[in-house]
Amino acid sequence: MKILLIGEYSNVHATLAEGLKSIGHDVIVLSNGDFWKDYPRDINLVRTYTKWGGVKYMLQLCRLLPRLRGFDIVQLINPMFLELKAGLLFRVYDYLRKHNGKVILGAFGMDYYWVNTCTNEKPLRYSDFNMGDEVRMNADAQKERADWIGTDKERLNKYIANDCDAIVTGLYEYQVCYELFYPHKTSYVPFPIRPEQSELTETQRMIPDKLKLFVGISKGRSEYKGTDIMLKAARRLADKYPQLVELKIAEGVPYEQYKQMMEGSDAILDQLYSYTPSMNPLIAMSKGIVCVGGGEPENYDIIHERELRPIINVLPNEESVYKELESLALHLERIPELKRQSIEYVNKHHHYMKVARQYEKIYQR
Repeated sequence: MKILLIGEYSNVHATLAEGLKSIGHDVIVLSNGDFWKDYPRDINLVRTYTKWGGVKYMLQLCRLLPRLRGFDIVQLINPMFLELKAGLLFRVYDYLRKHNGKVILGAFGMDYYWVNTCTNEKPLRYSDFNMGDEVRMNADAQKERADWIGTDKERLNKYIANDCDAIVTGLYEYQVCYELFYPHKTSYVPFPIRPEQSELTETQRMIPDKLKLFVGISKGRSEYKGTDIMLKAARRLADKYPQLVELKIAEGVPYEQYKQMMEGSDAILDQLYSYTPSMNPLIAMSKGIVCVGGGEPENYDIIHERELRPIINVLPNEESVYKELESLALHLERIPELKRQSIEYVNKHHHYMKVARQYEKIYQR
């Protein structure tokens, strides 16, 4: 099949493209590299936010459009799949729909169904937008609600979701939100990871002398992801046990530098409000780094995993994070087995070629 993947989040499309190519498909990725993260792509489409940046971007897109025809599959990373206002994306979507085969909508991040469903229906015990029955009123949550509810973005998301051939979700949480509205066209597929290890190194098999923690901070999204709370807990622990804990922080660095900085870590702290590990912790797990974050029972249930439990699950509060980190620091002998399970987990459920075949089945259907 000839496949066009438009947009990028945390290397999802670039990695999926590798998997699809490896099983014989012709794949092109068009993206901006996910801004400063600078992920690989075949067609680079970046908007500069200067006086004439929008005009230049539109001209560049218009020149590109003839190349975006004749694909069997077009997959969009999000309803906001290009750096344009939602009102303009209706026309771009209609063009892609008219001149290609099937269109797939990715549910991989922020969109109307995620924001609205967690705010109103609240199917999850906690999320970026609710704590039980209580609606979260932090600045990030309020900003996203204002951005997605009752706006052109909402209308665009509904338009594409109603019209597209299939919706693919990348986390358990997104699956719950979309299947409420589109049960027959929504499918969950784990995020694709290109594993870097098949087993532990000699060093990783040894019990470490101290707990080496790694925290990656996304620009402007620390509160939304809960990294601010996780970092407080980690700093408290490092202050209390300086001989047992070492903390490394990466903030706003490109993807390749981010991967290099996490090397040698024992655990990564990521996604406080998640039920499921996302791309960055999965990449870390593939390197034998333990994830402290989203590992709720629903995460294991949706992939039918009955034995492996590599993720240190935490509740969305500072005390839960601190308690779990302290337990790990005081029981360093747990780390080698958690590392081994982390590598096995990613290879078993997230291997990019296995994931590509799951996408292939959806595309053929």
